[in-house]
Amino acid sequence: MFAIAVSWPVLAADVDTLAGVYKSSFKNGNISGDKYQSQNILEIVKVSPTAAYVRAHLEFFNGHVCNIWGVAKAEGGTLVYRGETNSQGKQCLLNVHLKGGKVTLDDKDGACAIATCGARGMYNGTAFDLKKRRAIRYMDALLKSDEYKDAIDEHEGKPRTRMP
Repeated sequence: MFAIAVSWPVLAADVDTLAGVYKSSFKNGNISGDKYQSQNILEIVKVSPTAAYVRAHLEFFNGHVCNIWGVAKAEGGTLVYRGETNSQGKQCLLNVHLKGGKVTLDDKDGACAIATCGARGMYNGTAFDLKKRRAIRYMDALLKSDEYKDAIDEHEGKPRTRMP
């Protein structure tokens, strides 16, 4: 089962505060010595006062990536996405913490990465500066994307048709 958890003290106001897109560009490379530019992306879109669509795309050395998306629901002071169980029978619990001005991803025991990342990919330690949050200017395209449609279908109790 995949799960994305977003922790913060106040729910509805902070869904609004976190909603947006976070991008982080960096130099990357591959085993052949080639160099290229990569970009990590975190999208948070308010679905309701207590739920948000969350999508993370992370890039790693040699072209490996992590991709995960879903609708996370408020549970106490946390926004949690619950999906399917991974191939090792472990529940994915991806935490997105707002701490010290950074939105940081944490994947306990790497359970999320098993089904959603390439060999060199992981979520642990990836951080986005809250000050770099931007409005999503491509919202029309995002709302029409397969990832968003799949997340909403799953949120409404329909089976997933597209996997990360």
